[in-house]
Amino acid sequence: MDVSLTLIIIMAVLFAAGVYAMMERSLTRVLIGFLLLGNATNLLLLIVMGTPGMAPFFGEESEISDPLPQALTLTAIVITFAVSAFLLALIYRSWQLGQADTVEDDEDDVALRERTDAEDEIIDDESTPEEEEATTDFIETATTPITVLHMKDHPAIHDDAPMDVPDGAHGQEDRP
Repeated sequence: MDVSLTLIIIMAVLFAAGVYAMMERSLTRVLIGFLLLGNATNLLLLIVMGTPGMAPFFGEESEISDPLPQALTLTAIVITFAVSAFLLALIYRSWQLGQADTVEDDEDDVALRERTDAEDEIIDDESTPEEEEATTDFIETATTPITVLHMKDHPAIHDDAPMDVPDGAHGQEDRP
């Protein structure tokens, strides 16, 4: 086996295990799955980087390595750390409030699961052809285009603030 093939297999296993773990209702398993996905992403970027080379210094004549995958790996590490800290805070708060870290179904989830296909078709058919052709959510609301007025154009406001005057137009200001 080649080293890169081994890394590809390990990366695929980490991705599969991470996605499987994230499908659970336990927040701890979601965290573990997210960490596995983060490590699999780092391995993917390591594989994409290709053959290692010298650091990209000015004046080096040898083969240099691509710095982009290295920067993306550092970014992936930071994002994984931040989301992991957020998930740990959610797990801790969930444990404080309910002594469990599982996400329970609420009433809307149960109602959505019990809805039949016939009810879905009825809900889809409730819209009128006028609503389907509309380009806005405000069907029967009269709209006018937005016009931008300068403060000097508004009749109720008297503005004494100095204005920018173009060169050569000094003394030709018309003030109300």
